[in-house]
Amino acid sequence: MSDDTKTGWLGRLRAGLGKSTEKITGSITGLFTSRKLDQAAIDELEEVLITADMGVTTAAKLVTNISKTRFDKEVTDDEIRNALAEEITAILEPVAQPLTLDPSIKPYIILVAGVNGSGKTTTIGKLANQFKSDGKSVMLVAGDTFRAAAVEQLQIWGERSGCDVVAGNHGADAAGLAFGAIEQAKAAGTDVVLIDTAGRLQNREDLMEELKKVVRVIKKLDDTAPHTTLLVMDSTVGQNAHSQVETFKNMVAINGLVMTKLDGSARGGVVVGLAEKFGLPVHAIGVGEGIDDLRPFDARDFSRALMGLGD
Repeated sequence: MSDDTKTGWLGRLRAGLGKSTEKITGSITGLFTSRKLDQAAIDELEEVLITADMGVTTAAKLVTNISKTRFDKEVTDDEIRNALAEEITAILEPVAQPLTLDPSIKPYIILVAGVNGSGKTTTIGKLANQFKSDGKSVMLVAGDTFRAAAVEQLQIWGERSGCDVVAGNHGADAAGLAFGAIEQAKAAGTDVVLIDTAGRLQNREDLMEELKKVVRVIKKLDDTAPHTTLLVMDSTVGQNAHSQVETFKNMVAINGLVMTKLDGSARGGVVVGLAEKFGLPVHAIGVGEGIDDLRPFDARDFSRALMGLGD
């Protein structure tokens, strides 16, 4: 990424996290104008982090680590924000892993799961555009066969990014569609296949079974596939994200997360809580609708933006 591009993205990231930042830093500033970090202040800081959707365990860990070196000392809000940014970076660094493809696998099959409204189909379109820009041939599979809007949306993304789209009739068997598409991709020597799936609610047993069936059928063509299974998460759902990850993980082998809609949420802290609890790679984050508004996740950039700090 060039310096100009990085500066532009950091600006969008800070703007996108604005609501989350305001919620956290406004409270911290109110707490620490001139105050000792005593037990009462620690308790209040922990409460601020919990309300920012970091979760009870993560919030407790962060304040414990900060208080180890600063307990009973005078602290400013700036010191607290910088210290939090460092601690959050330490939690996020192990999971901040870009989505990399194994060039020896062709086609490289990526299955994309998530509930309706998570930004799943849009994420597929943006990823397709990135792979295409890297010189790869990409096929999109409209496996959300029960939602006409999802199929149309994927076809629009296909046109925008110059990628082939395989779609079936309304209500067609998603597993059969995926099977046929992969056969086609193998014959054509396609580099990457991105498969959309029905935006299933995690409490719909029948839809979850369908997701497992798609995976079983894909494995008949390549027993190492899908090579990556992404779960797209809408950041605005806050703590509900935990139960979504839990349920999907029980159904299929989730390899990584993509966090979307950070710009529409005051709940950006949920990314920290998910990293702490599940340790799943966070491959990318989205802070807007534009084709370039999905970028690899950088732990330090995110942490400092969340705490309202500059470079």
